[in-house]
Amino acid sequence: MIARLLELAQRGADGGADALWRRVERTTVAFEWGRLKAAASTEEAGVNLRVRHRGRVGVAGTTAVGGGDAGAQHAAPLLERALASAELGEEVDLVFPPPASLPPLTTFFARAADASLDHLIEIGDSLLNRLAREGCRVNVAIDRETTATRVANTAGAAGEYRATSVSVSADVWRIAGDDVLVVSDGLDGGDLPSDDALATLVASINARLDHALRIVAPPDGAMPVIFTPAGLSALMLPVTQALSGKAVLQGISPLGAKRGEQVFDARLSLTDDALRLGRPGSRPLDDECAPSRTTCLVERGVVHRFIYDLETAARAQAQSTGHGQRGIFGKPVPAYTNVILTSDSDTQRVGAPHAAPLPLGGGLLDDIKDGLLVDELIGVGQGNVIGGAFSHPVALAYRIERGEITGRVKDAAVAGNAYELWKRVATFGADARWTGSRWAPSVLFDGVSVARR
Repeated sequence: MIARLLELAQRGADGGADALWRRVERTTVAFEWGRLKAAASTEEAGVNLRVRHRGRVGVAGTTAVGGGDAGAQHAAPLLERALASAELGEEVDLVFPPPASLPPLTTFFARAADASLDHLIEIGDSLLNRLAREGCRVNVAIDRETTATRVANTAGAAGEYRATSVSVSADVWRIAGDDVLVVSDGLDGGDLPSDDALATLVASINARLDHALRIVAPPDGAMPVIFTPAGLSALMLPVTQALSGKAVLQGISPLGAKRGEQVFDARLSLTDDALRLGRPGSRPLDDECAPSRTTCLVERGVVHRFIYDLETAARAQAQSTGHGQRGIFGKPVPAYTNVILTSDSDTQRVGAPHAAPLPLGGGLLDDIKDGLLVDELIGVGQGNVIGGAFSHPVALAYRIERGEITGRVKDAAVAGNAYELWKRVATFGADARWTGSRWAPSVLFDGVSVARR
């Protein structure tokens, strides 16, 4: 259907067009309170068409993508809708990229694609058994996706690939009176998780749960605070939003005018790597036919580059960085793939699993006389995130006294400004890991505001 669409668009749209076709097969297994709750498979497919006509851009999408004539008969109406959208669209000097060689990259793993529903259920059962403990309830979710993508444009560029992804998550609940404790963790990748990865997931949850069973009084004041890889979200979100070319164009990025300047701790570097093997976000090209690559965003604390799709790049008079992402019915937007935070002291290869589960805090506790370890905050992502200021109650945090975790704290909040904190990093941990699409270690900051509630 894409070929027919572009053939018609070549004649009907004077500025050219591009199109994306994607099919997603999804299998979900869910255990609730220790029992199998759901096991189902779904499939969806669709086509997104973007045209440039008379200087304006229009977009249309459809899920009527059957093979042969069944799909081709929808090409002309889809083009008509895209052209009608362009009449009301914005003027953009959009240039579709020419053909280019694509980097070799394995994104499809047969073991994941061929795993039966029974095998996925077995993985869930195994996690349930290993996480079971007196007085606790366990939930487990497993999602497996197999996708096929084709993208092409009227300039002659085209590419297609298949991909697999598997995510496994588990949470353990303990309800004792008015105290509700939830400890969760997960892992994801392009292939089925190894036995060692599942064992590390179980060890991570159990260690954090053991530390959380004892409740202690929260500290108060400005103090050392360790943010675990999962707990870093409140500090990472403002930075990644500010490094988006869309935010720079809108004039809301605090980093928009700081390219080439030392803004963060000189030990910190940040990249987005669409070519990272085995990650669900990896791909040989983006959804606009731009070849994928590794993009350096921050190098040794210096703002190096922003991410762009074709439209934001055209408006900024820049080049696309290969970060175009689109659904079936919307226009492309710039979006990250695999965000990687590293420091000068890193010795672990990015993505490599640790030989054994590391202690909570990544080896940063020893010199802390009184402080906090933050694993999860409430309300992250709400409000004016890009501004950098945050104030969040803790969902899961631990008090550190004399270099040891003494228990879980409740009724406390952590506040600060992400940009200011990234300027004064005390040190980085040795426990870097993937949490979703982000690779990062635990990070210790001095002088973070902690308040009792």
